[in-house]
Amino acid sequence: MSKRLEDFIRANKDEFNDLEPRDALWAKIEDKLPFTDELPGKREAKTFSLYFVLRMAAIIIIVMGVAFELYLQNEKRNGVNLAAINPEYAKQQVQYASLVKEKRTELKQLTKSDPELYKEFSSEIAKMDSTYKKLSSELATSPNQERVLRAMIRNLQVQTEVLNQQLQAIEQYQQIKYEQQNETKNI
Repeated sequence: MSKRLEDFIRANKDEFNDLEPRDALWAKIEDKLPFTDELPGKREAKTFSLYFVLRMAAIIIIVMGVAFELYLQNEKRNGVNLAAINPEYAKQQVQYASLVKEKRTELKQLTKSDPELYKEFSSEIAKMDSTYKKLSSELATSPNQERVLRAMIRNLQVQTEVLNQQLQAIEQYQQIKYEQQNETKNI
């Protein structure tokens, strides 16, 4: 630019700045512009609160801890593959273990009305159960694992027999109690 023009603009700068375009002109310009909230290629950054992040971290830690504990318990319980010792004994052990569990549940339901009776019966089973757990822990280190496994199965058989006897005794007790109630009603 020529020196004279530059000097003129500088000298009259205030006079140039006092004039502003009309509002309608700016509105027309804005209407013609392609206006979007987002710029192409850029995404809005997601933000998370510190509370949310800490809560998620705590949940993950708890879930991992529970999973690890279950894994350790499973390793303790299944330290020895029973099927590798004797597949037939392994089947029997599983069968009797599930039968004992089923009978215990049945006993618990039948003795809801008489908790003292359940305590008495469960103390006998608890003794046999502690023996079973002791045998189970010895199984991993025993040189004669098949013999220990047979002892575990025999223990479960005895538990099943005792539970059956207890269930029969409860049923007889309840039958006598029912008959006595009917006799008093008939009088």
